[in-house]
Amino acid sequence: MPKTNDWSKFGKYFLENPKYDFSLDISKVNFSDNWLKQFENKFAKAHASMVKLESGEIANPDENRMVGHYWLRNSALAPNKSLSREINQTQAKIKKFATSILSKKIKGAKGAFENILIAGIGGSALGPQFIDHALKPAPKGLSTYFLDNTDPDGIDRTLNSLKSELGKTLVIVISKSGGTKETRNAMLETKIFYKKARLNFSDHAVAITGEGSQLFETATSENWLDIFPMWDWVGGRTSVMSAVGLLPAALAGYNTDNLLKGAKEMDTWTREAKLNKNPAALLSAMWYYLGNGKGEKDMVILPYKDRLELFSKYLQQLIMESLGKRHDTKGKEVFQGIAVYGNKGSTDQHAYIQQLRDGINNFFATFIEVKQSRSGKSNEVEPGMNSGDFLEGFFLGTRKALYESGRESITISVDTVNELNVGRLIALFERAVSFYASYVNINAYHQPGVEAGKKAASDILSLKSEICVTIKNVKIAMSAPQIAQKMKKMSETETIFKLLSFMAKNADSGIKISGPKNGAKTKFKASN
Repeated sequence: MPKTNDWSKFGKYFLENPKYDFSLDISKVNFSDNWLKQFENKFAKAHASMVKLESGEIANPDENRMVGHYWLRNSALAPNKSLSREINQTQAKIKKFATSILSKKIKGAKGAFENILIAGIGGSALGPQFIDHALKPAPKGLSTYFLDNTDPDGIDRTLNSLKSELGKTLVIVISKSGGTKETRNAMLETKIFYKKARLNFSDHAVAITGEGSQLFETATSENWLDIFPMWDWVGGRTSVMSAVGLLPAALAGYNTDNLLKGAKEMDTWTREAKLNKNPAALLSAMWYYLGNGKGEKDMVILPYKDRLELFSKYLQQLIMESLGKRHDTKGKEVFQGIAVYGNKGSTDQHAYIQQLRDGINNFFATFIEVKQSRSGKSNEVEPGMNSGDFLEGFFLGTRKALYESGRESITISVDTVNELNVGRLIALFERAVSFYASYVNINAYHQPGVEAGKKAASDILSLKSEICVTIKNVKIAMSAPQIAQKMKKMSETETIFKLLSFMAKNADSGIKISGPKNGAKTKFKASN
């Protein structure tokens, strides 16, 4: 049974920055002093790698590019003056544009802009979503909506909710390449919506993209309101401090200077060369210890604050896309990664914490404590007790109950949720990911699995087109195996059946079920 009152271990490893009122507590992880001492050599190598990374060394050989999201919050660190100048100019441009929108100098067809509609996916949506959810409402700013999928029903729900507001809605399309299909589809559907409303889409549109991309060319030729850059040295999952996150945040009325300042402060703290003084190094060392350097345990994110509810979704991409790799940097098959999930406390106590305490011990918890309950005075719900007291009690009680049951945890504490601490939290985990990747010798900055998924999806869409041609030319009802035989693609019979079943449920596909449904033997034919 682990100890629950080991004050000496807490005192020895509790790492706090009093200036920021930000702390990391690893005392509920059962490592030994000797283990941590032996780990110092691994950290020293990772620290040296981080120094090279920040100085502009090629960090992603697959794409021959640097990784420089750290420069976004401290442009002086960029490897040349040209990059520093670009960063500073972009940040100034963001402020100027946001001021023009919020001061009503730039308006939509129906008056001053009141809403932002962001079309993006992955890092182009998760970062802005997390910031907006954590910080809203701002005293002055636009309301934010998202199109972050290629689901027609989801697109309709969002666009219909803005139907009467389109002339007051600023659309921000975010895609580095401009070729991301989900984002392109959202843009095209939104354009159609504006056209049906007899509004000029270009007068309401802004692009965030790479120079010369498909999206860049579209925005230029159609004379959109403006274009902001996405650089090849900033990956999508670490782009939140670029225009991707800063432009929506500025338009929503949040303090982007403090977002950048908080991240910069955490970067500085996590450049500390001593393991026990560096929060990102200690955090990632615990990941290594708890998962045996192989991701053998899941990471459960448990923020005890509604404002941080989306943090687990944000961290899922940051951590799982960065660390989920089949090969190490030498090409050896290693199958690395850490699974991440979570919601918020105390909601989780009425959901899956029962399993965390009493079920399979295949996880470690990361608690995030927010000390300030609310900005003003709280009401009593019991004598001497308010709702915030209960939330803190549930947090400390759950942490204790898990540890008593042999379940280890890490705790991060902040005083409140504001721009500074959101910036610090983002930077802390970004740098922990970089350290961990170095510990296990993988490239955190490429995503071959994502590219493979895109290629597979493209192949499926080509198959769908071929099915349509085949079935319309034959003109008789056929089963999936008959169609596959006709196409000379018997190995794809199951996929062909799934596609036919999908198309038959959509009136615009031109394909329907012929006769009664008969499982795998169901027959299909052209509907016109």
